[in-house]
Amino acid sequence: MWRNATPFQVDKLWSQVVHYYIDKKKMSKEEANKIAASIVKKEIEKNTCQNIACRHLKSKHISHLRQCLVDTCSCSEFMKIKKLTKP
Repeated sequence: MWRNATPFQVDKLWSQVVHYYIDKKKMSKEEANKIAASIVKKEIEKNTCQNIACRHLKSKHISHLRQCLVDTCSCSEFMKIKKLTKP
């Protein structure tokens, strides 16, 4: 599903997370898979530009300028997910 779309190995990350929660935390396979899905989704979002017009990976942006390398993209800055601050 996410193959060749991420800068990290999804299958390896998924497997490591599932095995950790099954072996160390003694969770069921279903619970471990839900947690793994959540972690992989967060990693993909973290490495994807949050500009609605862009949505390219961090690897497609020039790191020090944060400008998108895709010719047809108008994105001029890599946008991160904004964290909510607690009062």
